[in-house]
Amino acid sequence: MSISIFGFRALWSPIFLAVLVLTLVGYFLITMKYRQKFSRSEPLKKGQAINFSLAIILLYIIKGSPIDLMGHLMFYAHMTQMAVLCLIIPQLFILGIPPWIWRTLQNKNYIKKVFFVLSNPVIALILFNGVFSIYHIPLIFDFVKTNMWLHAGYTSILFVLAIFFWWPLINRLEDQHTLSGLKKVGYIFAGGALLLPACGLIIFADVPLYATFSDPNAWAKALELCVPGTTLAGLTLSGPEVFSSMSLIYDQQLGGIIMKIIQEIVYGFVLARVFFSWYKKEQEETEVEQQHRLNPQPIE
Repeated sequence: MSISIFGFRALWSPIFLAVLVLTLVGYFLITMKYRQKFSRSEPLKKGQAINFSLAIILLYIIKGSPIDLMGHLMFYAHMTQMAVLCLIIPQLFILGIPPWIWRTLQNKNYIKKVFFVLSNPVIALILFNGVFSIYHIPLIFDFVKTNMWLHAGYTSILFVLAIFFWWPLINRLEDQHTLSGLKKVGYIFAGGALLLPACGLIIFADVPLYATFSDPNAWAKALELCVPGTTLAGLTLSGPEVFSSMSLIYDQQLGGIIMKIIQEIVYGFVLARVFFSWYKKEQEETEVEQQHRLNPQPIE
């Protein structure tokens, strides 16, 4: 059965699209037209604009396009959403928002203190991976997935914690938590290790874990989060199996595998960037030392 039966609103989320478009317009107005009204502002760089625009586009693709609806029908689509939402988009937002805006957001002392605490590498590492893992405990998952406000709140909190998780690795503010090369490597490996139990539970389970994908009543209730009630009332659906020939257990295992693969790719890319930056810095320091040896400064 085609997902087109759920209608245009469920497939393309026009209200969410409008909010994102306004957000993007507001971003360019603040960073370009009205930038002079803010102290210590700097011209918008091309890379920043590209990163922020990509973040908005990806956010719509996974939370506003048919992929969001698919995330309520198939578990593997849900895990693809979570991987992109937590591992890729936060990095684009951090790099896309100019440093002077981050400083402006932290002008209030209490906001700066909260930000400083939550971006502490140890706290950020434990909070993000802990909240992500707790979310995928079957009892918690099914409860959150069947309540619109709880689902929106939990997902938003997880996204914010993902930003704090990536902050020590890629932020460019001088007075913020920043890790050195070797510590960054350890941080990335620790992040991968902490997510392993949740992914392992999903991949190696031999029975369907989540009622919202295996029980028709719970699945229908979860579907109400993205499909208008009037549309659902006119449909007769037995469960997610009508949209896929894949068994529930294979769908579940595929979801865990996709999450782990995307995580390994993203972490591998970040790790390669850390090593390249580290190597480049070491080379520059070596060249400076050699120049000093060849051209020693005269003693006055």
